[in-house]
Amino acid sequence: MLGIFRGRRKFLAASLALLFIPSFTWLYLSIGNFQVKPLPLSSLEAQSPAPLSDTNARLALELRIRAVEEENRALRQELSHPPRNSSASHTNGTSRGIQSRTHSEEGTSNNEGQKNAAVGNNSNCLQQQLVDKCETIHVAIVCAGYNASRDVVTLVKSVLFHRRNALHFHFITDSIAKRILSALFHSWMVPAVRVNFYDADELKSEVSWIPNKHYSGIYGLMKLVLTKTLPLDLRRVIVLDTDITFATDIAELWAVFHKFKGQQVLGLVENQSDWYLGNLWKNHRPWPALGRGFNTGVILLLLDRLRKVRWEQMWRLTAESELMSMLSTSLADQDIFNAVIKQNPFLVYQLPCFWNVQLSDHTRSEKCYKDVSDLKVIHWNSPKKLRVKNKHVEFFRNLYLTFLEYDGNLLRRELFGCPSEADPNSENLQKTLSELDEDDPCYEFRRERFTVHRTHQYFLHYEYEPSSDNTDVTLVAQLSMDRLQMMEAICKHWEGPISVALYLSDAEAQQFLRYAQGSEVLMSRGNVGYHIVYKEGQFYPVNLLRNVAMQQVNTPYMFLSDIDFLPMYGLYEYLRKSVIQLDMANTKKALVVPAFETLRYRLSFPKSKAELLSQLDMGTLFTFRYHVWTKGHAPTNFAKWRTATTPYKVLWEADFEPYVMVRRDSPEYDRRFVGFGWNKVAHIMELDAQDYEFVVLPNAYMIHMPHAPSFDITKFRSNKQYRACLKILKEEFQQNMSRRFGFAALKYMTAENS
Repeated sequence: MLGIFRGRRKFLAASLALLFIPSFTWLYLSIGNFQVKPLPLSSLEAQSPAPLSDTNARLALELRIRAVEEENRALRQELSHPPRNSSASHTNGTSRGIQSRTHSEEGTSNNEGQKNAAVGNNSNCLQQQLVDKCETIHVAIVCAGYNASRDVVTLVKSVLFHRRNALHFHFITDSIAKRILSALFHSWMVPAVRVNFYDADELKSEVSWIPNKHYSGIYGLMKLVLTKTLPLDLRRVIVLDTDITFATDIAELWAVFHKFKGQQVLGLVENQSDWYLGNLWKNHRPWPALGRGFNTGVILLLLDRLRKVRWEQMWRLTAESELMSMLSTSLADQDIFNAVIKQNPFLVYQLPCFWNVQLSDHTRSEKCYKDVSDLKVIHWNSPKKLRVKNKHVEFFRNLYLTFLEYDGNLLRRELFGCPSEADPNSENLQKTLSELDEDDPCYEFRRERFTVHRTHQYFLHYEYEPSSDNTDVTLVAQLSMDRLQMMEAICKHWEGPISVALYLSDAEAQQFLRYAQGSEVLMSRGNVGYHIVYKEGQFYPVNLLRNVAMQQVNTPYMFLSDIDFLPMYGLYEYLRKSVIQLDMANTKKALVVPAFETLRYRLSFPKSKAELLSQLDMGTLFTFRYHVWTKGHAPTNFAKWRTATTPYKVLWEADFEPYVMVRRDSPEYDRRFVGFGWNKVAHIMELDAQDYEFVVLPNAYMIHMPHAPSFDITKFRSNKQYRACLKILKEEFQQNMSRRFGFAALKYMTAENS
């Protein structure tokens, strides 16, 4: 009898379940339809699925970029006039930045109930429920050398473009990449981004015993030692190659950590080629792998669990064992990761393939996606990079180029609603800007003096060691895109090192890169340092550019020139000899190189002083600016120079602005002078106030080549307010000189008034 009642209860319960479960499901879905949905993480996902045709792909890309740019435009005004009470946190090269929790706390959300209730595979839902908006996402990247430092910026841009969370980048770098990236992030000043650097040279001994044939070299093995490298209280991290491009919010990938179960400690995407199947060519013998193996361009690492399972011992024993027969790795760390997973398959959580769409030579990635909305992460893991063969490569290339040329200044977006640690540099800058009077007619001039321009040092490979005799000289110059053609000519005239600052937009920087890589003259020179200062504001920051170029000089002396001048052949060696002759090491001298000009675009450049004097007499050449600004170079005393055979001293006079060679420790240029007017005059005045002697070299010369008037000189000539502000800035500079140098500076006021 009791059994009958139990059976009836079971039947009744089953009937009720069948009746109410569909009802509850309908109610749940109906309520979900009436909820306010968050903005799509990627406008690619906001569109209805469409075949990945060139037209649809291009349209989807344009729609996504346009949507975010609309948001950026709304923030432009705020970025140009920062809130006075803001306490935004910015990047640095050591330990400052935003972090709402300690490393050990960042892996947990304040909404644990929401996490446990998460269902389904929808990545938007995962991010909303599993990643708290104030949670910091940690990203580790190995980056070494000049080229990788340039390439990683595109990856960072793509992450910043989509992100809605605070980010903490962990860069494992050599000294070159650290120098470049620390300066870049410091000047980028992106809110809610923190940066730390770890010395790759200290890690070389950990992996140098592993022979590696991959083009990444020893740095391609360093992801193996991240458990030892990264802080012990850091629980989880996303590891990325530098040739990655994100097409969605990285928080979606971070949310996948919550899917790990049991002993899973690695999140990886299956390798999308037949490499590890060993059938690509005859006698192809790859490292052991589970099936097709896994690609390590994108890795989710549970660091705390990896340490518990003794990851260091695990991968070392596996590598030692396999190297007995394999002799070397072909794909760097990827081979060792796969060998470990082959023996311990329980360690890996297989990520959906759209988290690492691999564009290698033998890729099968086309089977990974059907629609534009499937794309999350694109991996250019072929040495051919953008030249790789793929029927959809145009879409992928356009996506990559979008971030490559995207204005990085627009990524300085605040993340609202989360606590942030105040950055002293940011606070000081905002305090200074808040003290400026926005109603001042010269407000924009004054603001430019304090503008922090994003700067990428050593944009191209640089390799030069100064001579051991301590006489080496670097030519210093600055330019914008319209003067780029002068670089080849200067390189032909000056064989010594050059430090040049280029004022470019992100898109122009890529044009410059293509120009330089296509120039035999520029590519043959490893001793030219190119430093990109990215455009911001309405003025050409000429003195900032000069200072940036000066700061990267690594020789004892520097020749302060301008991009429109061609130095005489042999000037480099002549200046080095003058260093010894005039005892530059022990005296404060500024060696003047007399300046001339031609109005002819095609000039037979004089190979000697005698030839120059002949052309001067014939009217082919003139003393520089003799017809419009005689005072600028009159103190050089060209009449005396014609017959001089030994160096001679000249005295400072008002508006004197010669081109000089000085020691590397000489004063920088005053940043208040932007555009056209008084930028060099103020610097020469500073040298004179600091007791530099001006010595004219009798057998040196430089020639100014003709060009169209710059935009700034046009503004100076046509804008009355521009000239009025320049006059005010001059007076303030002279008053500042009086305060600093006292009675000795009186002559500058007197000379100007007379």
